[in-house]
Amino acid sequence: MSPNTLKQVLTIAGSDSGGGAGIQADIKAMSANGVFAMSAITAITAQNTEEVTDVFELPTSIIAAQIDAVFDDFDVAAVKTGMLSSAAIVEVVVRLLKTQHVTNLVVDPVMISKTGHALLKPEAIDAVKTQLFPLALLVTPNIHEAQQLSGMEIKTLADARRAAKVIHGFGCKHVLIKGGHLPADRATDLLYDGRFFNVFKGELIDTPHTHGTGCTFASAIAAHLARGKSMNDAVQTAKTYLTEALRHSLAIGHGTGPTNHFYFLPT
Repeated sequence: MSPNTLKQVLTIAGSDSGGGAGIQADIKAMSANGVFAMSAITAITAQNTEEVTDVFELPTSIIAAQIDAVFDDFDVAAVKTGMLSSAAIVEVVVRLLKTQHVTNLVVDPVMISKTGHALLKPEAIDAVKTQLFPLALLVTPNIHEAQQLSGMEIKTLADARRAAKVIHGFGCKHVLIKGGHLPADRATDLLYDGRFFNVFKGELIDTPHTHGTGCTFASAIAAHLARGKSMNDAVQTAKTYLTEALRHSLAIGHGTGPTNHFYFLPT
């Protein structure tokens, strides 16, 4: 790809010192899917494959300064948000995204780490739903997040359809409910655009090493939207990429290892 045509994508999320999720996963996934990644860090987590031991939220002024610096210099083709942590951070991000008239916005509503640590404060959930979702081209909750957002229990694809309608009602243009934790239809994702459902079935990769899966999937989708793909094509291409990253996942660390973002490179 010519440097002159390399699309630029911004991730606004938390940092994972273990390198498997958060900003680190976003940058790797975006790079692996053919775009140039920029970042605005919202919070620093002390984290590895076993647990999150501490979280430090950055001041909203420095978060705003990072976002402003990126938009002042780069041609931002898409934005992906991850861990936003607090209502104050959500509000500053929303204000700046509105100012920049961002259209390709992918919101990964990160609420809890894979090891059970809360990454979004309870009072921030309402701010995400009422302020951030209406700006989003796509929202990508997993089953646990979709249950919390919709107030519904999700055990089947039919349940996921009902929850998608509720979440779509918050104002986003598309909802992708990720089915990695769906009891009846593992590895099946459901996309809803307000009128139609599209089901993306995939191969279930039997691996315990899935750290950063949600960050990776949303970032890959953002990359392909930035490159001009339709929503359906962006989701399918990102899902194919994620499947292979999981197939080649890394048994490193002593807990839930990360996906292998650059599985296609020679070792």
